[in-house]
Amino acid sequence: MEITRNKKAYFDYEILERQEAGIELLGHEVKSIRSKNINLKGSYISMQNGELFLKQAHIWAWKALINSDVIDTERPRKIFLPKKKIIYYGSKLKEWGYTLLALRVYLKGGLIKIEVWLAKWKKSYQKKQTLKERDIDRQAKMMLKKNY
Repeated sequence: MEITRNKKAYFDYEILERQEAGIELLGHEVKSIRSKNINLKGSYISMQNGELFLKQAHIWAWKALINSDVIDTERPRKIFLPKKKIIYYGSKLKEWGYTLLALRVYLKGGLIKIEVWLAKWKKSYQKKQTLKERDIDRQAKMMLKKNY
């Protein structure tokens, strides 16, 4: 079951490779995510000391917490991947233009999983081309609808 998706990243980045990963969460964060109180817009994954961390993902404090104003809602969260993948992504992050993004958060067998994507930033002409293709598809669907 999908919880959230980073829609803006699909437009801004060219997606190259996808990987399912686990994420380290606190108890109240799990409850918040299950109630869909998470925002991935502007989030990214960086490497520190040979480990991957999700940064700038906003998880609201669980409403039943007494001291919810003290909680850091955008703290870095560790991403769990196989060691070979971490090394591979680390080498790709050192190359110019590559980035790691969290594009989806979902439940799988009762566990919260995150989709990690290796991506490259789209140039402005590529974004314009994407908009043109969407517009053409939308017009074609409208024409088909009118004919039936």
